[in-house]
This record gives sequence, structure tokens and C-alpha cells, in this order.
Amino acid sequence: MSDRRIISVAQLNGYVKGLLEQERLIPGLWIRGEISNYRPHPSGHMYFTLKDGEASVSAVMFRSDAARLRFRPENGLQVLAAGRVSVFVRSGQYQLYVSELHADGAGDLFIAFEQLKEKFGREGLFDPAHKKPLPAYPRRIGVITAPSGAAVRDILHILAARWPLCEVRVLPVLVQGPGAAEDIASAIRLANERDCADLLIVGRGGGSAEDLWAFNEEPVARAIFQSRIPIISGVGHEPDVTIADLVADLRAATPSNAAELAVPDRAELSRRIAALSASGTGALTLRLRREREKLSARMRSPVMESPMGFINERRLYADHLRSRLCDLAGMRLSAGRERFARAAATLNAVSPLAVLGRGYALASREDGSPLRRAADVQPGARITLQLAEGGLGCTVDEIKEGNG
Repeated sequence: MSDRRIISVAQLNGYVKGLLEQERLIPGLWIRGEISNYRPHPSGHMYFTLKDGEASVSAVMFRSDAARLRFRPENGLQVLAAGRVSVFVRSGQYQLYVSELHADGAGDLFIAFEQLKEKFGREGLFDPAHKKPLPAYPRRIGVITAPSGAAVRDILHILAARWPLCEVRVLPVLVQGPGAAEDIASAIRLANERDCADLLIVGRGGGSAEDLWAFNEEPVARAIFQSRIPIISGVGHEPDVTIADLVADLRAATPSNAAELAVPDRAELSRRIAALSASGTGALTLRLRREREKLSARMRSPVMESPMGFINERRLYADHLRSRLCDLAGMRLSAGRERFARAAATLNAVSPLAVLGRGYALASREDGSPLRRAADVQPGARITLQLAEGGLGCTVDEIKEGNG
């Protein structure tokens, strides 16, 4: 075996690695595939497999590259991956080292937006039950936007024209680029901590999806949801919809529309007040005319023209009622006396005392119970005879049967 060249496994893997890295086709590859076996590591690195209908390859994306991703990789997502192919010497496994990752078909920002929308929807950040009512007549309005540009000028102009009574404070922030989301969220929290407004307008003018992306990021969504002060979101133009729009208490189509929704229109309010005043005046005038007519009619009544005549007429009527009451009382009294006499005669006719008055007597035992038959006593028994006047205590000497 002296003529054979012997190398170690590490040397073999290193040799293959060198071949792959020297290959001109391999560096800068773009590979289309579906993500599977996605495993994010606590270190920030991401490990996954790219596959199609016929094959698969292991892939890794290091933390520095993964931090630039707009969307969160998921199993089943079709992507385009850019990177280089090399061999991990220790295991001898070749894999794709991904430096860029883009959604295939739908854009990265669209995928990221849908993922955030689904996440916050599950958490209830869009629930109408959490929407706070806006003040009808705000005294202090905070405007969180870029300190220069058409958006802030339009907002200030509309607020001054529609409702000059309110105090407007501009809280300048970055509205795009690195750090914009954190800047916007900090301004919302600061406004709440200092209680510097009754209402907040958060927004910016139009732009690309990339320009508006700060209003889709999680810090802004959390700050809006946690705000004690009601918030109107006015981001971009009419078709643009951001996460901030969905979380806010009210969504406006544009920054100008946000200013219109924030305050009443003083001209319209003046017209309404004038209309209400005219309506109230008309109603009061009509009521006064009707009351005057009622007063005139009453002043022409007999009681007002001759008060004593009315009183005398009432006195005559009272005398008439008194006479009628006396007559009715006399009739009722006579009828009652007649009924009483008839009842007394009927009662007297059936009274035992009336029977005794005709010569009869009422016999009873010593205990007072009445005697109805001779057989109810024995000779020698003591009985009482009740007469019409007085009574007799007797002793029974003889008992006679029958009715004679």
C-alpha cells in the first residue's frame, strides 16, 4: 500500500469543500424551493430544508442575514434562496448557506403583512370592543408624523380651518427607514405619559409599501393598542392599508381625512346652531301665540267679566244640591224605618216570648236544656217552667204518655 495516497476524512471533506467553492456556477446561486423542517435556533441562526418534487437540500441562514428578513419563514412557503453551496467538514454534509431569502410569487412585504395581520388578529388587537370613542370637541390634538412635508402641512391647515379652538402639538418622528417604527412608538408612549392631548393623529403621506412599512411593524401596533388616548391613523392614500390602520380607534383614508375626522367643522356647526336657533325661536313664537289666544278666550269668559255673578250662580247651585241631598236623606230614612218595623213585627211573631204571652210555658231541666217529651224525665225530677212573667221550680209527680 506504499504507492497509495492515504488522506483523512477531514481532508476529504475539505477537498470536496474546496472544489465546490471554486466552482464558478455554485457561488451566487438562486434556488427555488419549498421550506420544510424549519428550525429557528436561539442563537438567531435558522436551519431548514429546501425541497421540490424530486429532491431536497439542507440550508442554513446565519443570524446576520436572517435579521434583514421582512417576513418569518414557515414550513410550506415557496421561496427563492440566494447563497453558496459548501460542505460542513465535520459531518461531511453539503448544504446551502443562504444569504438572501425572498417569497416566491407574493412579495416579501405582502407575506410579512399577512403574517402580522394573522398574529395580531389572534391576539385581539383588531377587536372592535377595544376601540375607544373619539372626543366630539377635542381641546388638544397631538400629530405624530414627519416634521416637514405635505402631510403635516395639510393636517395643520385643515385643523386650523375647521376647529381653531383646539391646541395642536406636532410630535416629530421618522416615518420610514431604520428606527422609524421605534420612533413612532416612543412618541405615542410619550404623549400618553405626559397627557398632552385628547386625541392623537398618527400617519404620513403616500409612498411605496417599503416607505409605509414602519406602520406595519410590531412596536407601532403595540403602542397604538396600549394607548389610553384615542388614535386616528392616516397613512398613505385611499388604497393603502397598514397594521396601524387596523389597530387604531379610527382609520382615515389619508392624513387630510384624518384631520377632517378629528374635529367638527365650525362652519357646519354654526349652520346647525343657526338652524336650531331659528327652529327654537319659531316654536317659542308659536307657543306664545297659542297661550295668548287661550288667555284672551278666558278673559272673555263670564267668570272674568262678572266674578260675583259666577259666585252667586255657584251658590244657587250649591243650595239646590243641599235641598236634593236633604230630600234624598229623608227618603232613605223613611224607607229604613219601614223596613225596621216590618222586621220587628216578623221577629215578634216568631219570638218564644210572644208564645209565652198567650198562656204557654217553656219546660227545661235543671241544667237548662229544653224538655220536648215526657219520657225525657223521671218522677221526682226537678224541672223549671218559664212563664211570660217569671218562672216556677217544680217536681215531677207523674208522667203521662201521649199528646193529650
